[in-house]
Amino acid sequence: MSSYTSISSDKLSRLIGTAHAPALIDVRINDDFAADPRLIPGAIRHSHHEVQDWAGGLTGQSVVVICQRGEKLSEGTAAWLRHNRIAAESLDGGHEGWKKAALPTVPADKIPKRDKRGRTVWVTRSRPKIDRIACPWLIRRFVDPSAVFLFVAPAEVGAVAERFEATPFDVENVFWSHRGELCTFDVMVREFGLSTPPLERLATMVRAADTERLELSREAPGLLAASLGLSRMYDDDLEQLSAGMLLYDAFYRWCRDAAKETHNWPTSKVKP
Repeated sequence: MSSYTSISSDKLSRLIGTAHAPALIDVRINDDFAADPRLIPGAIRHSHHEVQDWAGGLTGQSVVVICQRGEKLSEGTAAWLRHNRIAAESLDGGHEGWKKAALPTVPADKIPKRDKRGRTVWVTRSRPKIDRIACPWLIRRFVDPSAVFLFVAPAEVGAVAERFEATPFDVENVFWSHRGELCTFDVMVREFGLSTPPLERLATMVRAADTERLELSREAPGLLAASLGLSRMYDDDLEQLSAGMLLYDAFYRWCRDAAKETHNWPTSKVKP
């Protein structure tokens, strides 16, 4: 049972994917991780032995610590973080409890190599519209909250990827790109093990807007209009990405929580 120093899998699952999700720290020992090399979405691995070394990077954040069963390693690590004045909880039931709840996990081998500061680095074409905003949103909300995105001239994506050890996406002839009728966002949702009903619904919207098949989703014209509007509002691609994060936050929450809600102008007129 959750206490004031722990959080349930159900409650945490409602926070993941939102702008206010806690930092997730996986402290499972190497043997346990090797037996199941998957991560709760957005989690990063650290050793509990080195908590005093990496704790400073979490100052000002709320944190959830994850071990195998939600016992000594997560409890002890969270206690050390609280000692350092960092708001920290342990995940009730740990990684095993999360799996028993049939919640999504991300294959660790699909996450690109991190840089010296622990960030994944991605590169794509400049002047993003739909897929190249949706994919960074998905990565930051469900894979790596600290991910870096480089927007460069289309002809230079491959060379920048090589020289700066960045992962290319949404360009031809790379792993993270369109496949058949699927757009890059579809591919990322599936490859990262994130095929939940809300994200599948959002993926259909993105695919419809990104590939001129608006008939696939009645919400797609709105997404297309908002995306093209943002591209006219911002000359700076990173400023556009920041604005697009809020846009996709809203569409995701609609997909998850409000898709069945309707709205009409209220009237007090009595029907004849």
